[in-house]
Amino acid sequence: MSDPTPGWWRRTGIDLRLILMCVLLAVMAVAFSVMSGGVFLSPENLYNVAQQTAVVGIVSTVMVLIIVARHIDLSVGSVMGFVGVLIAYLQYTSGWSWPTACLAGLAVALLVSIYQGWLTAVLGVPSFVVTLGGLMSFRGAAFLVADGKTQPVNDEFFQRLGGGYDGGIGATASWVLAGLVALALFGRMVQKRRARQRYDMPTEALWLDVLLTAVPVAVVVGFAWVMNSYQISSKSEPQGIPIPVLIWAAVAIVLSFIVHRTRFGRYVFAMGGNPDAAALVGIPVKRVTLMLFALLAVLVTVAAIVSIARLNAGTNSLGTGMELYVIAAAVIGGTALAGGSGSIFGSVLGALIMQSLDSGMLLLDVPIGKRMVIIGQVLIVAVVFDVLYRRKFGEN
Repeated sequence: MSDPTPGWWRRTGIDLRLILMCVLLAVMAVAFSVMSGGVFLSPENLYNVAQQTAVVGIVSTVMVLIIVARHIDLSVGSVMGFVGVLIAYLQYTSGWSWPTACLAGLAVALLVSIYQGWLTAVLGVPSFVVTLGGLMSFRGAAFLVADGKTQPVNDEFFQRLGGGYDGGIGATASWVLAGLVALALFGRMVQKRRARQRYDMPTEALWLDVLLTAVPVAVVVGFAWVMNSYQISSKSEPQGIPIPVLIWAAVAIVLSFIVHRTRFGRYVFAMGGNPDAAALVGIPVKRVTLMLFALLAVLVTVAAIVSIARLNAGTNSLGTGMELYVIAAAVIGGTALAGGSGSIFGSVLGALIMQSLDSGMLLLDVPIGKRMVIIGQVLIVAVVFDVLYRRKFGEN
């Protein structure tokens, strides 16, 4: 069945699935706020939710590409724990500087991912099997690095990367950043209108383009306002936007550019659509797969850095169960488990939905057993919805 949405809807790039996700997120926020007596939508809680979501959000952006290419990585949580403990161990026990320790952690993560990618791309071992083994192996490696002992990190600058007490950029910088983003969005709107007019393509009414641009601008400005409304009692100024959120945003922007503007991004989607056809037209499938796993290693390292900086320590339990949240965020965001289609922005919304659900249930004192049951069923519902949506609108 063809997509029944109007032509102007498609031309403006509006995705009905993403609209539904935004509505779901808003409904969840209001419901949890009512049930928690307004605590959920308080600036303090939203600040915490934002920085807690960043770790899952960073990894879920690249997990979208992994799944699009018809692969999966079940070991991301264990690898993140392994790399995080190693970075903390090198700083605390071995006395390394944090930049050197982070580079060493990145090198190890690259070795791990290239090893798993080589087994998948060259030998043809299913990534599910390879990374399922990695799920166990690298969790054990995380324990072996420091013999199960917690490794604290004390560098003040490093700790800021995880948010927390000094992990916000402050009110002034937040407003300046929000203003720059608003200008960039409106500038992009003008550029797109001029490009359409130059090539005699249909152009929507100016008021419609302004309205569609004003919505994300309002979200950015509103987010800055909420972050600037949270102030720790012992500090003289508001926290502002957390640094982990800025890292997450930068990662999402870079990956969106890779997907839409580079040959590598086109190759990934071509491989997911039809791997055999991609190989026949000359796409280096094995090399692209190895590069994809290497990109995953980079972002897992970034997530590990943010996580141990937020916790001020590296523990062997770091990242436990994270693979569920990462995959769920990608699937909820519209990534097809069969491969071939996915959205970076969708993964951002998916991560927010997952973290909001978990944080909301935590505020309501829902027992951990029930939370696990609900989150697992949410993943199943997301997959069912994806199947029905694609069947209804004829998506591949």
